[in-house]
Order: sequence, then C-alpha cells, then structure tokens
Amino acid sequence: MRHALKSVVGAIALASVSTLALAQDRPADIVSSIKDGVQALQSTPAQARQAGRFAYDKPTPENSVMLFIDHQVGLMASVRDFKNASAYKGNVVALAQMAKALKIPVLLTTSNAQWQNGDMLPELKETFPDQPIIRRTGIINAYEDPTFRKALLDLLKKTGRTHIIISGVTIGTCVAFPTLSLINDGYQVFPVIDASGAWSDYEADAAMSRMSGAGAQLETVYALGAELQADWKLPSGNDMLAPFVNGLPEYGWVVQNFWSNANTRTVPDPFGMVK
Repeated sequence: MRHALKSVVGAIALASVSTLALAQDRPADIVSSIKDGVQALQSTPAQARQAGRFAYDKPTPENSVMLFIDHQVGLMASVRDFKNASAYKGNVVALAQMAKALKIPVLLTTSNAQWQNGDMLPELKETFPDQPIIRRTGIINAYEDPTFRKALLDLLKKTGRTHIIISGVTIGTCVAFPTLSLINDGYQVFPVIDASGAWSDYEADAAMSRMSGAGAQLETVYALGAELQADWKLPSGNDMLAPFVNGLPEYGWVVQNFWSNANTRTVPDPFGMVK
C-alpha cells in the first residue's frame, strides 16, 4: 500500500513538472481589464435586418418582462416530459429568482384556480409577495383574456419594454398559444422551454416547432440567465449566483468546493502535496 502510494505521488509530481515546463514555453496570458463592460455589437439589430442578416436583438434586464402562466399545483402534477417533478419545479423557481435578482417586471396568472387546476406554485407567490395574481376564469390563451392583456399592455407601456419572456405549465397550450398570438401582434417573444412542461414529448416537440417556425426564440433557464446577466462583474452577480448554485446542484458543489478550499483548506492534506 505504501509503495503504491509512493508511486502515485511520484507520478503526480512528474506530471506537475511537465505541466510547469509546458507553461513556461507558452506566451504570457492576456487578461481582460476588470473595468471592461459588455461591448455592443458592430451592427444594431435594425442594421442587421436591413442587410438581410439574422438580428440578435437579445433580451436584457432593461428591455424585458417575464410572464409566468398557469404554474398551478394541480396542473403541474400532469406534466410528463421531465424525468422527475423536482427538476421541472426547480427550473420554474430558478427562473423566478432570476427575474427578481435582475428586477425584471413579472406578471403571474392562473386559470380556474378555484377548481381542479389548483393555486399557483407557492414558491412563485413567495418570490413575488407584492405581485397580484391575475385569475382567469375560463379563457385558455392568456393573451386572449381581456384582463390579462390589459395588464400586459399597461406594463409594456409603463416600462417601455419590448421583449417578452414567457413560461407556462404546459408548453403546447399555456406557452404556445400566447406566444403565437404575441408574435402575430408584433412582439418579440422568448419562450423558456425547460420552465414549461408537457403532457407528452409529442406535445413539446410540436409546440417548439410551431413557435420557432413563427419566429419565437426558444430559451432554456440557465442559458437565459447567463444571457441576461451578461457580465458577472455587474452588481446583480451575487444575487444571480444563487439560482445557479441552488438550481444546478452539480455546479453549486463545484463553486462551494472551490471556495471552501480557496484560502484555508477545509480538509488538510496529510501528504503535503498541495501547497
């Protein structure tokens, strides 16, 4: 056992020497300034469209609103396209926490909550305690409900925002219907597909095909979070890290393991190999 350990230590030491020699042969690293901010693209979206190119008119914390449609406890129990319910719920909660961290205005709505659909997910109500819930009483497409549409149009007018990020309990109805309607009326829509469930894989595939074909830009929770944050040096970085650490346990463990050993090691190295 002692001989085997000695061999392992020797191999690691040799690898370290080789890595050091390789590093010494490399040119010096180029490190960007910590004073740098996000640099604008060379063309505006309008200029890109005029030139016949794809326009990257991305959602930002300043130009977006976020809609949470029918994430109700009764309806969420019917979702079948996730391997487990905790992953779906975790994505919805993480998306809500991102909206709060970035101060993105939100609208919450339910459909027939007084009956079998049940009330909105408690974590959403806890995340936005001051946000009223728009209780639709039968109209399936939220955008076709006069009360919800008025609230949305009033919010867009009040804030001057133009990008609509949307998630819903089922992607084929709660997300696809308002997405197609909003695109029809000239809005830019970003459906968050993994914060939206489905009754089957067929439903999810069909909904994504319809929405993307209509011009919606499909998003996933953590890619969207990175796109919205844009620069971890921004003041929202600390608050935005929490959804990533909590919602992605694997990433959270990497972060926690690093910081637990960054300055003082939680577990001392009895072999003296780590300096």
